[in-house]
Amino acid sequence: MTLAHTASSRPKVPTPGAVLALLKPVTWFPPMWAFACGAISAGQITSDRWFAVALGVLLAGPLLCGTSQAVNDWFDRHVDAINEPDRVIPSGRMPGRWGLGVAIVNSVLSMIVASFLGMTVFVAAAIGLALAWAYSAPPFRLKRNGWWGNAACGFSYESLPWITAAAAALGTLPNGQIFAVALLYGAGAIGIMTLNDFKSMEGDTQMGIASLPVQMGARNAALFAGLAMIVPQIVVIVLLVTWSHVWSAAMIGALTLAQAIALPRLVADPKGKAIWYSALGVGLYVTGMMITAFAIRP
Repeated sequence: MTLAHTASSRPKVPTPGAVLALLKPVTWFPPMWAFACGAISAGQITSDRWFAVALGVLLAGPLLCGTSQAVNDWFDRHVDAINEPDRVIPSGRMPGRWGLGVAIVNSVLSMIVASFLGMTVFVAAAIGLALAWAYSAPPFRLKRNGWWGNAACGFSYESLPWITAAAAALGTLPNGQIFAVALLYGAGAIGIMTLNDFKSMEGDTQMGIASLPVQMGARNAALFAGLAMIVPQIVVIVLLVTWSHVWSAAMIGALTLAQAIALPRLVADPKGKAIWYSALGVGLYVTGMMITAFAIRP
């Protein structure tokens, strides 16, 4: 009788709050920040491009990133029932197949918005959307292997928004400098994604998801995560010096050094310090992104 009462008390239609929880606004920051960096790196935005940039922010955050979160939660609902049963789908706040429906509707809205921003942005959005579905959904389910999954996320969360924003601001393809730094910061985001995998090691192991902490062991994965973030920043520093942006390179060097100093503490206790290092290291990392954007703008 208690089970029947619990089942009958669950909502038939999700509340707006449940939909928002599924789209996870807190995760919109990385692609929106990368989009802002891309817009700044493009240089002075003309008055006729401001609307395109604003629409692009909406596309990068609530639409594309929100879609990726909805898709991930739907296809991860069985894993989340083990790792995080209070999430919106396993908890029953998102009933039936509504989670999948939200993901599909948000996908359609993403492509509609992208269609107003020109062919370059439309193609970039299509690539990002394809990666969002391939990351979580069968038959690809890239997240089953930490190498493929984290690389897809890094490219989608950092590189693609940066390049897309520059294209939206300029109305054409950006230059080689923008492509170079966008790809490097996307590569470093593989380390950021690895930091997020420590909290779900138990469920990933049970469900056969080969995240990098599962594959490499916690300590090796922690060391890899830190170096994966640090090495691309070193390459960015070298490029900035080559491009005569010495002061910007020095500032990013200081931020990178701070990450390197904190890394041994993460390696000593990966599960306990992953959130701490993510807050510290990622904060320094994204600050360097913005410094780079201002440095390379025309």
